[in-house]
Amino acid sequence: MRRRLKAVVAFSPPPQAATGPLQIASLRAWRIREPESGRRYTIIRILSQSGVAGFGEGGAVKAADIADAKTALAGQRATALEFVRNRFASVPALEAALSNALIDLMARSTGVPVYQYLGGPTRFKARLMARMPDIGMAAFAEPVRFAREHGYKTFTLPAPPKEAMTRLQAYVDSVRQKMEGFKKLAGADAEIVLDGAGALLPGDAAMVARALESVHPVWFDEPTSVLTNDALSRITDESIMPVGLGRGIHDVSTFQNLLRWGSVDVLRPSLGLNSLHKIRRMAAIAETHYVAVAPYHDGGPLATMLGIHLAAALTNAYVQEVPIPASPRDRAMRAELLGGTVERAQDGFAALVNQPGLGVRVDEQALNKYSEETV
Repeated sequence: MRRRLKAVVAFSPPPQAATGPLQIASLRAWRIREPESGRRYTIIRILSQSGVAGFGEGGAVKAADIADAKTALAGQRATALEFVRNRFASVPALEAALSNALIDLMARSTGVPVYQYLGGPTRFKARLMARMPDIGMAAFAEPVRFAREHGYKTFTLPAPPKEAMTRLQAYVDSVRQKMEGFKKLAGADAEIVLDGAGALLPGDAAMVARALESVHPVWFDEPTSVLTNDALSRITDESIMPVGLGRGIHDVSTFQNLLRWGSVDVLRPSLGLNSLHKIRRMAAIAETHYVAVAPYHDGGPLATMLGIHLAAALTNAYVQEVPIPASPRDRAMRAELLGGTVERAQDGFAALVNQPGLGVRVDEQALNKYSEETV
């Protein structure tokens, strides 16, 4: 009986070809590259038979995978989220872009904002956090000034790289000095998330966490890439500093393990690898462990808007990360893609927009201008 039930659950036949206004009429994709930073992401537009278009964003996707998606989704319904999740599970960046485009399309079709289509709002503004570029302290002044002028009060700070021959205490001192220097630039009221980018060994990360407890970072993000229970316990058991993990994970079961071990305080699924549909499932599991969700984001401006809508729909959302490019040229490009809309905050928060779908206009001429390839 158990085997038969498993077979029934595992079998997920593709939806039959649909007819009517919700039938998918076409799919178009732009593979975007920012001119200075080289940051890459994919923006997808799905058009229904009724003429309503939905836009989604994911990480960098190969042209061959996009062509496969065009064939697989031809004639299907815009509600086929589970089909997309299963069919493109092996290409998470594509699954994210497709699912998000379908969600935007359905929200626009029903005349409601994305956050309402997802079951919200649970709040009427979303906290934002500026993701600072990984540059030297001498170059931080301009992007920090831009972020402060645009209403940000919370910032990520990349930890300095640790050379193999550097003494650990000397490295800890360099991290402390960088945080103190950044605090002077960002202001006394600035909140800082220390970004380890998974570059440290668990033992080294544990010492950094213990040494910087008194400085009170909001959390230590991705301190190590070693995601085993015994390795992570060295950090979480030896320090009171909260730990954020998950930027490279797109498998729900891996997040479940981290939560079960008590190894994570802030869940960080990437918007480039996980659709809003999938992150909602992750957030529901995290909520049962009293863990907050703050999606990782190092992609484009459309994903920023998707993240704000998601934050409004999740009860345990904490903050939405927003990339702040070092180059004014990249920042201007991001605004151009959204028809002039700048990714800004007001006193650290973004107000919700009560417009259908994402509530922003995507400029297809700008997409053509900045696209490496249109598929």
